[in-house]
Amino acid sequence: MIKVLYLSYDGMTDPLGQSQVIPYIEGLSKLGYAFTLISFEKPERFEKFSKEISARLKQSNIDWVPLSYTKKPPVVSTIYDLWRMQKTAIVLHAQKNFSLVHCRSYISAFVGLAMKKKFSTKFLFDMRGFYADERVDGKIWNLKNPLYNSIFKFFKQKEKDFLSEADYTISLTEAGKKILQARNEIPNQPIPIQVIPCCADLNLFSANSVDEKLKAELRHKFQLNGNEFVLSYLGSIGTWYMLEEMLDFFKCVLEKKSDSKFLFITNELPQNILSKAEQKNIPSTAFLIAPAKHHEVPTYLSLSNWNLFFILPVFSKQASSPTKQGEIMGMGIPHVCNVGVGDVDGITEGLQSGILVREFSTTAYQIAIDKMFTESAAFNTEKIIATAHQIYSLEKGVQKYAQVYSALIRGER
Repeated sequence: MIKVLYLSYDGMTDPLGQSQVIPYIEGLSKLGYAFTLISFEKPERFEKFSKEISARLKQSNIDWVPLSYTKKPPVVSTIYDLWRMQKTAIVLHAQKNFSLVHCRSYISAFVGLAMKKKFSTKFLFDMRGFYADERVDGKIWNLKNPLYNSIFKFFKQKEKDFLSEADYTISLTEAGKKILQARNEIPNQPIPIQVIPCCADLNLFSANSVDEKLKAELRHKFQLNGNEFVLSYLGSIGTWYMLEEMLDFFKCVLEKKSDSKFLFITNELPQNILSKAEQKNIPSTAFLIAPAKHHEVPTYLSLSNWNLFFILPVFSKQASSPTKQGEIMGMGIPHVCNVGVGDVDGITEGLQSGILVREFSTTAYQIAIDKMFTESAAFNTEKIIATAHQIYSLEKGVQKYAQVYSALIRGER
């Protein structure tokens, strides 16, 4: 049995770990890989969910080594956690003799590269996006600050090292792969890259998962009679998601169909949305805002006719794969989104799963809305679902990882 060390600076008790780490390694475990998983857990979530996650991982014979996440002080805490990750990895390797170290994102890659140099283990760089560029684009690192400028330059150099030294790299998007393989300053080009998007559990995100009883209760709660046009938004609102522009779009929808509703399926405080809407003179009665448990999300989504998401189209987002896109498409719901984010353009317009907005303007919104109402029949539910399975199927994601693992174990590059 091939022994794999999986390193994640994200926690398995976080929603991200549960949707974008555990399902993959559960699937790979069934193919004969023996996993040891190191993750960093936030104390409050670990206390609440650790028993559940531990039991789930044990079912797949995954050896979980949770470490506590250190939050403060900035930078120093990350260096401390990195030291603990490497120390733990070395101790575990002495016990288990891993063949492969699978590193999720950049922090873990420091350890993966060190392990390769020290023990000749295979190093898989699962980059998850352009980390340093995201920190700048998201205004987390201000390059005018000498400290953050130095940190940025350090990470860009390490990125080059990771990419050139990795036995394989995982990119979330074809757009990201093209950017990486066009970088002539990276040694060993063309570096081996496999594209695996953020896959979705399409067994959950399907019409079969809709709870008709809950759906009826929600219709009653939201006072929906079935004739309204319902636009939905799924997920958090923050750095990357353009709330103000989405509200402007919805305002144009209301001008077209005045009884339309905007359903936010989110854990955000309603006031964070309603206060912005009030500034734009959009009535609060047009909004339906509610959190949903993960297994309830398909039922909430099923209330909507279309879905909307606008993502900040900055450089780093070329490497991003919105998980919500696969989930929405799994439900057969068409969507409206903007250009300039990862592979979203081709999946949305090229594969007829939705409508692209090419600029954030009233004119562009009106064009999209006219198409949404007059050409809705062109967006075939069955075709959207089939496309979701073609691109975002968890099983296909596991299969692609298995192909990379197999190539690494055979010594192919």
